[in-house]
Amino acid sequence: MKNLFEIVTSEHRRVLLLQGPIGPFFQNLSRDLVKAGASVLKINFNGGDWLFYPSGSVNYRGSLDDWQPYLERFIKKNQVDLILLFGDCRPIHVVARSVSKKLGVELGVFEEGYVRPNYITLESSGVNAHSMLPKCPNHYLASTLTELPKASLIGRPFFYAMVWAMLYNIAGTLLSRFFSGYVHHRNLGLSESIRWLRSFWRKWIYSIKEKGIQESLAGERAQQYYLVPLQVGGDSQIHSHSRFNHIREFIEEVMRSFAHHAPNDTLLVIKQHPLERGYTIHTPLIEGLAKELGILERVLYIHDQHLPTLLAHTRGVVVINSTVGLSAIDHGKPVKTLGYAIYDMPGLTHQGELDDFWQNPQTPNRSIYESFHRELIERTQINGNFYRRLPVQDYKSGVYW
Repeated sequence: MKNLFEIVTSEHRRVLLLQGPIGPFFQNLSRDLVKAGASVLKINFNGGDWLFYPSGSVNYRGSLDDWQPYLERFIKKNQVDLILLFGDCRPIHVVARSVSKKLGVELGVFEEGYVRPNYITLESSGVNAHSMLPKCPNHYLASTLTELPKASLIGRPFFYAMVWAMLYNIAGTLLSRFFSGYVHHRNLGLSESIRWLRSFWRKWIYSIKEKGIQESLAGERAQQYYLVPLQVGGDSQIHSHSRFNHIREFIEEVMRSFAHHAPNDTLLVIKQHPLERGYTIHTPLIEGLAKELGILERVLYIHDQHLPTLLAHTRGVVVINSTVGLSAIDHGKPVKTLGYAIYDMPGLTHQGELDDFWQNPQTPNRSIYESFHRELIERTQINGNFYRRLPVQDYKSGVYW
């Protein structure tokens, strides 16, 4: 996708913003789009949306069944020619994708960055399985893209994300009667704020309980373990871009395969997703299954270890479609994906069965990876962050929020 602000500047777009990331990102994006020459419209769907975009917006209070005809009328009446949204698998956004195709309106989908932590994603067709990026190794071997400029560093946005999420959920709860037709794609209520607080203090607890584990995995256990980074349990990347309904199914399949096919002297390290820390603890599932399979001493469940260090010393990585898989490839590690990942192709990931991966993994081709990585950033990534400001905040700079 061309630079968003170049599109607006050259074509003077009438832009419609639907749901964005939690926080003020879309409000700030709107200001920059207006500076670039756009007319910007915004539709809110719940109190959290309204909190971060209270003025100059329209509040949709109807049901999901009425959403498609409403959106079609809205687009035609306001001559919208570009829709921007965050997450293409939310029910309201699935409808928006369909309407955009029907009416010939360009679509831009924001998502968390494929290349983290210094980028966010913006694709014109959708993300992961909906992406239009080629999956042909020869395409990337023939690529002549130039080197990309060095990205500005993001830092750690967790505190900001936590604050925005708590405010979003509180507003969504308090104003729910004004948006009675809305059904959120996840839980929306005060309990969500409590989970974010729980995540904050659990991070501190795990840093104490898991002290010394990272040193062991980077020391005497280096190259003796396979890493399994988990994803958020109810995330659309699982239920819409894989054959799994929940992360539990993935855990069970990987553990059973490991027990029956991995070398006896290897360890399976399962790492919790940071954003799942306040929600779900998989200890009962993992320990119970490990006992059943007779591998209790060969399975380690961890939470907050330094991921680049783990990747540097692992033997291989198994994911659904997590961006951690791309980071593992960058480290030269074999990767097996069990979902629909944008980087799952010959030359980058293991193309055989999971059962074969433990003994005979296919290693990534560095030339294919470097070309793919350049094109991925060039076509889909923006150097920036959804949750905290960067030192440079000028839309013309290419570094955003």
